[in-house]
Amino acid sequence: MRRRALITGIGGQDGSLLAELLLEEGYDLCGIVREQGPHPNLDSIEHRVELYEANVLAEASAVRALERFRPHEIYNLASVSFAPASWDDPVLTAQVGTVGVTVLLEAIKRVDPSIRYCQASSSEIFGQPEEAPQTERTRLSPLNPYGAAKAYGFVLVQSYRRRYGLFACSGILYNHESERRPLWFLPRKVAHGAAAIALGLQDELLLGDLHPRRDWGYARDYVHAMWRMLQHREPEDFVIATGATHSVEELVACAFDRVGLDWRKYVRRDASLQRGEPEVVDLVGDSSKARELLGWKPSITFEELIHFLVDAELERLRAPAIEIE
Repeated sequence: MRRRALITGIGGQDGSLLAELLLEEGYDLCGIVREQGPHPNLDSIEHRVELYEANVLAEASAVRALERFRPHEIYNLASVSFAPASWDDPVLTAQVGTVGVTVLLEAIKRVDPSIRYCQASSSEIFGQPEEAPQTERTRLSPLNPYGAAKAYGFVLVQSYRRRYGLFACSGILYNHESERRPLWFLPRKVAHGAAAIALGLQDELLLGDLHPRRDWGYARDYVHAMWRMLQHREPEDFVIATGATHSVEELVACAFDRVGLDWRKYVRRDASLQRGEPEVVDLVGDSSKARELLGWKPSITFEELIHFLVDAELERLRAPAIEIE
C-alpha cells in the first residue's frame, strides 16, 4: 500500500520542499491550504498533490480532512514563520502555534491514533539559553510570541505522546534557508542584494547589526530530517542544526565574494532594521542525537549554501520578464 501523508503549510518553503521529497519517496500527498492558489512553490508538482481547504484552528475541519484523506503521516508546518514579525500579530501567532497543534493532535486521537505526527518546532523555544550548544534537554526560555507558541506546541506534543501513546515528535529546527524564502529573511535578502548590485540593478544594501551569529543550514536537509523522524522506530524529539555559527558579516562577505565585489562599498547600516537587544541571541544546536539515531547530517557547508542562494538570485534576476497581456 502506498503511504499517504498530509502537510499543513505546504505552500511555504519547508512545505513545498517536503512535498517534493515525499513524492520522490512514492507517497500520495495531501496539502492543507487556507485557500486555493496561487501557490508558486508548488507549480512543478501541484498536479501531483491534492490541495484541501481546511482551518487548522477548528477541530471539526481538521477531522474532516483526516477522514477524507486517511493519512499515515502528518507534518505540521503551519506557523507565522518570521519570528520578529510575531510581535506585529501576537494573537494570530499564538493561535496557529498553540490551538493549531492541539486541534491536529485531538483530530488524530479521534480519527486514527496510529497516525504519525511531526511538529516543526524552532530554536526560538530556547530564546536566551543557559548553555551552548543547545540539546533536546535544554531548558525552554522563549523571548518572543513565535518562540512562546512553538514552546507550547513542543511541550504539548510530549504530553500527548506520554498520555495517549501517540507517535508524535518535534523537530527543533535551527535557521534553515533556500531560494524559496521570502525576501525579508536575511540570507535571501543578502543574496538578492549582492546579485542585484552585481547586475547593476541596485546601488546599495541596507542591513541592521552585522555582529549577531546564527546556525544556518539548508532547508532541504531539514525537511529530510523531519521525514526521517517519522521513519524512526520510536517517537522522539530531535535538534536539527549544523552545530556551527556564522555572523551576519560573514554571510554578507561570502555573498559578495561570490559576485566578485567588496561588500564594504555597498552595504549601509540602518538602525531601524536591528532587532531589539533582548532578542539578539546566538543560538547553536547540537544535533548529535539526530546524527546517531537518524543517520542525518547536513549535505552542504555554509559557504556552499550562500553561494547557492546567490546563484539562484542571479538566475532569477537574469530571467526575461513575462509579459502579461
